[in-house]
This record gives sequence, structure tokens and C-alpha cells, in this order.
Amino acid sequence: MINQHSENLLNSQQENAPGEGYIFNWFDWFCLWYPPGWLILFNRHWQHYHTDPDGWNWLEYGLFLIPGGFYLALLSRWLRLGFRSPRKEVGEFDPKYQQAFGKEILAPIVKYYFRGELQQVKNLPSTGPLIVAMNHAGMSFPWDFLTLGYLLSEAKGWVVQPIANPVLFEHPWVIWWLPSQWSQVLGGVRAELDDFEGALAQGKILLYAPEGIRGPGKAWRKRYQLEKFDVSFIQLSDRYHIPILPVVCIGSESLHPWAINFTKLQRLVKLPFLPLSPLMFALLLFPSMGVWAMRTRLRYFISPLQPAELNNYSKKGRAAAYQQAQQLREKLQLQINQFLGKS
Repeated sequence: MINQHSENLLNSQQENAPGEGYIFNWFDWFCLWYPPGWLILFNRHWQHYHTDPDGWNWLEYGLFLIPGGFYLALLSRWLRLGFRSPRKEVGEFDPKYQQAFGKEILAPIVKYYFRGELQQVKNLPSTGPLIVAMNHAGMSFPWDFLTLGYLLSEAKGWVVQPIANPVLFEHPWVIWWLPSQWSQVLGGVRAELDDFEGALAQGKILLYAPEGIRGPGKAWRKRYQLEKFDVSFIQLSDRYHIPILPVVCIGSESLHPWAINFTKLQRLVKLPFLPLSPLMFALLLFPSMGVWAMRTRLRYFISPLQPAELNNYSKKGRAAAYQQAQQLREKLQLQINQFLGKS
């Protein structure tokens, strides 16, 4: 088992001279343990490394922390920008910033809050390219993806890029929450066929949810049930001869407990899912909690590598690829049941 976010990592942050990296101070630790403050952490870290004239300022950060204050902060920022939205900019993936964000922001969150663990590490290959296929749940910000990407980078030194829903790149709500380039610079690849295929053609290590948006969008009562798998990752694995590394995550279902998807309103506001739960009353008072999730223990069980040369489905067509995808789904569902002690 690996719990890869050692005390040495955090101690080294405190020993750095100002300007060498982002150093956690008392306010950052307060934000870590005060749910409305997580959005402040993300934006402060970005502003440490990037010039962001359209970003939030200190007065607005202070408003985040009081009930209803986010709405005043939103009004303040809108007035400050001259009655317009933040500029929509396209960024390029920056592995150095991904590494800095992992060490300086994700490390304490993964260590102290989500308690992320890699298990069955012997099944990890020495290098990529790979498609890391993982069950996806939680009806919240994709913390199960971010945590696994961080743990794999710490364990193997990999640069891992998640396949992300387009809403994380362009939805108006997200653009107000986070810098417009945030998802791209951190390595997000749009969950669209051309982008997915282009990333595979470059031989990258990609983190992929075969359930698609059906995974995090399933209700609490179905939290341990895998949805139907898409077939695109099987077909692309075959086409580019890239192996698949199956991973089971236990604990992601508790990131936003007791939630159901409010489908009609979700479609109206064009979000991939819109959870309705007791926590939503807190979100109405503190919209900055949109990137927060409940404290849980995220455990990742690494299955043996599925070599690409066994996936000769391009000669057999979509039906054979679909069958293989559902066989993998059944295998991972059985593992989930076993880990949970179900028959």
C-alpha cells in the first residue's frame, strides 16, 4: 500500500524561500478545513504562478467565507471587470504547474482529508502510455480523478492527464469559479472523441471513466452499481496499441452522500448533473463550496494490466468491442462487491 504524500513534502514547503513555490500559511490551513475556502486555495495558488487581472481579489475572498457573501463577491467582481464576465482564454497543458499544484495543494488535501491510498501496487507497469480506466462516482467535483492522478504521479513519476467533461472548460459557472485556463493547464483533455484520440496518438497516460457522465450522475441508491461502459476506449486502445489499466475506487461514492440527480433543472442549466441533497442548502449559502466534497477515504485497487495486443477488436467491429467493455464492467463490479463484502 502506498500513501504517497509524505511529511517531508509538506516540511519542504515550509523551508522554501518566498518566491520558490507556494507555501501554506495559517490562512491556507484555515481554508483547507473550512469548506467555503477550498475555492480560495485554488485561485490563490493560480495567482501565485500566473498573472490574472480578471481573477478574484482579497476583499472578495473574505466575502466567500460568510453566508451569502459569495453573491456580493460576484457582484463586486462583475463591477470591477466593467460589467462583463471573465475573459475566456484557451490554455496549454503545463506539466510544471500540474506538479506544483499536486505538491502544494493536492498533497495536504489528499493526505489529511481524502486519505488516498494505492493498493495492489505490484500491478502498476513501469511506464506508459496507458488508459487508466476507473469507476467514477460521487456526484461532485472529480476528486476521485484528481486524487488518483496525484497518487500515480507520486508513486511512479507519471504525468497523468484526466479525460474531463467539457463543462469543466467552458460552463459559465465554472468560468466564474476558476480561472478560464485552469482545467487545460492542469492537463484536462476534453471528453470528446477527437481530443481523446489525439491524446492517445501522442502516447500519453490518460485517466478515463468508462461509465462517462453516467457514473458521477447516478443517485446515492445506485452508488455501488457500475453503469454501462462506453466502447470508445476499447476501440482506441486497439487502434493505437495502448494497454488498459483497470482501477477500482472505493470511497468516491461518499464524496456527496444521499444525493439524487435533479434531472429537469440539470438540463435547464446545462450541467452534466445537479445533485439534490441536504448539503445543497449549505451550497446555496456558500456557492464557493462547489469544489468541496465530504471527507472520505479513497482507496484505489490496481488490477493487472490488460495488454493492448489482446484487444484485436477493430477486425471484429463495434459489437465485439462492446462485449469486451461490458466484460470489463462485470469484472470491476465483482471486485467492488468483494471489497464491500457483498455476495
